[in-house]
Amino acid sequence: MREIVFDTETTGLDPKSGDRMVEIGCVEMVGRVSTGNTFHAYYNPERDMPSEAEAVHGLSSAFLSAKPVFSESVDDLLAFLGEAPLVAHNAGFDFGFLNAELERLARPPISLDRMVDTVALARKKHPGAKNSLDALCTRYGIDRSHRVKHGALLDAELLAQVYVELKGGRQIGLELAVDSTRSPAPKPQTRQSEIDRRVERPRREPRPHVASAEELARHAKFVAELKDAIWTR
Repeated sequence: MREIVFDTETTGLDPKSGDRMVEIGCVEMVGRVSTGNTFHAYYNPERDMPSEAEAVHGLSSAFLSAKPVFSESVDDLLAFLGEAPLVAHNAGFDFGFLNAELERLARPPISLDRMVDTVALARKKHPGAKNSLDALCTRYGIDRSHRVKHGALLDAELLAQVYVELKGGRQIGLELAVDSTRSPAPKPQTRQSEIDRRVERPRREPRPHVASAEELARHAKFVAELKDAIWTR
C-alpha cells in the first residue's frame, strides 16, 4: 500500500487567524518501506514571519519572499499526494493548514478519512509516555543528531522511521513471503576427505562406569557410620 508521510512548517498555530503554510515535506512509502521519492517545497506566505515561528524553523521573511506562492505548485503537490493515506505527527494541525491553503484557491479539501495521526498511534502504544517526535526518536534509537531546527522534509523522514516502529517495527513481513521462482538451496554435501577421516579414526573402547567392589564396600561403611540419617527416621 502506498502512503505519504508529511510535515509542514507555518507562520503560526492557527490558519483561521491568517497564519500560512511556508514549507511542506513529503516522503513516499510503499508497504511501509521508503521508496526514496520525496516532495519538498517552500512557499511565500505573502505576510510577515513572526519571530517566535522563525526561532522554531529558521525560515525568515527575506528567505521566503523569493519563493513561489502556494498556488504556483499546488498541482505538483496534489499529484504527488495522489489518493494515498497521509501520515503526520499531530495530523490535525498539518491537515488544517494544508486544507486552508486549498480553500483559499477554491480547491476541494483533502478528506480527513485519509488522515493517519502518529500522535494517536503513539498514545495508544505508549500510554502516559512522552510522544513528541524527538521523544519517539529517542525511544526507537533513531538518529536525529542532524536535526538542529525543525524542517519539513527532515521531520517527515524521521517520522517515516517512527511510523514503521509504531506499526510493529522494521522486521514486519521480512522474509515471510516465499519466492516461488527461487530454486531451493542445495543441501550441504560432505566432502570425501571428511568421510575418510571418520573411517580412519580409531575406535575407542567404552569407559567403565560401574563402581568396583572396593568402592561399594567403602560406600557401605560410610553410610553405616552416618548418625541420625534421614532415611532411618
